[in-house]
Amino acid sequence: MKAHTKNTPSARPLARRALLGMAAAAMLAGASLPAFADDAASYPNRMIRITVPNPAGGTSDVLGRLLAKELGEMLKQPVIVENKAGGNGNIGAAFVAKSAPDGYNLLLLDMSVLTIGPSVQPQTSYSPKDLTPIAIPAYSPHLLVVKNDLPVKNLDELAAYAKKSAKPISFGTPLASISQLAGILLAQDRGFEFNIIGYKGGAQALADLAGGQIDSAMASVIATNQLVKGGKVKAIAVTSAKPFAATPGVQTVASQIPGFVTGSWQGLLAPASTPPAVLDKLQDAINKIVARPEFAKHLQELGSEPSGMNRQQIAEWMKTETTRWGKVVKDNNIKAE
Repeated sequence: MKAHTKNTPSARPLARRALLGMAAAAMLAGASLPAFADDAASYPNRMIRITVPNPAGGTSDVLGRLLAKELGEMLKQPVIVENKAGGNGNIGAAFVAKSAPDGYNLLLLDMSVLTIGPSVQPQTSYSPKDLTPIAIPAYSPHLLVVKNDLPVKNLDELAAYAKKSAKPISFGTPLASISQLAGILLAQDRGFEFNIIGYKGGAQALADLAGGQIDSAMASVIATNQLVKGGKVKAIAVTSAKPFAATPGVQTVASQIPGFVTGSWQGLLAPASTPPAVLDKLQDAINKIVARPEFAKHLQELGSEPSGMNRQQIAEWMKTETTRWGKVVKDNNIKAE
């Protein structure tokens, strides 16, 4: 039987129609592109919203409002902060992740929501991959604090006391949080175990610690330092890589456990697929803001400092942190509330 090559019906018309169809589809797609496809040179030309996935008054909210003021003045457009609390930060994060990738809907949050979240709460309506980092304008290490009558002054004394104590040292923390995981990892590295006491929020744990109802807690310097300065609790270790300016004289955990660095990294992010030119403008603006002496001084007064990482470094850091805390979650069977 001969192959029908020349006489295959309407082969050329079909091919032509297919090409025309592809061209038409491309034209329609181009016609339907939203406004965020505008040349990045015109960005921004309207109001920018920063979503904070926490209640007003918290660390992210305070920082967000400071940045909004400075960013608005620098970009010459209004910048507002909107709180969308709930779901351990996931409600606000999902809102921004699903927003148009145009640079007008940004997210400011503690990055642990994205680096720990996939391990402790894998079923969410978005993925951290739906967001892209811009900058980490503020980093505040954890401060390990104990009640005033606990007879320890540093990490060595805490470990020794815990090993000989008749009952485990209680450790107050929100469950499935960065502070819980950091506390577990620190205790394991030093050869003892905390008695974890779960709280809905870090502020409640710190209040009970100040009242002597629990033995210890770990939270950002921003959250703890006023209690330390007021003599309500004792600081025995800070989790920065080197001595931290806001906690003079406090031993670093890294001096006892090399590489032990934890804390609250406050990150600014945008929806994935946001044009690189827009991200560059925002990153450049944030870098200029945090470099201002008055802003840097304000960060230090709060108990934080800029991270100095660029977008690529933040993305790599997020991968490393996700793997690091994922192992701690799995090894200790940590579950979200």
